Amino acid sequence: MTETTDQVTVSLLRWLRRQLRQPTPMREHLEAAVANDDPGEARRLLAGFDFSDTQRRHVEGLLDRWERDRGRS
Repeated sequence: MTETTDQVTVSLLRWLRRQLRQPTPMREHLEAAVANDDPGEARRLLAGFDFSDTQRRHVEGLLDRWERDRGRS
């Protein structure tokens, strides 16, 4: 993983942990997707979440950057 990808991963994990305070199976699946460098799976899991427009744009931006950076490594 590149340094930028690592930063995006850390940002996404921090955001997820703040949003999903309780350790649920969904949170564990999302953390596994991040740990396994699988933005597609993370995107699939997050698609069903009820985010505000601002939250959705933020998450989509993180996922887009992760996928873009992943393609460079």
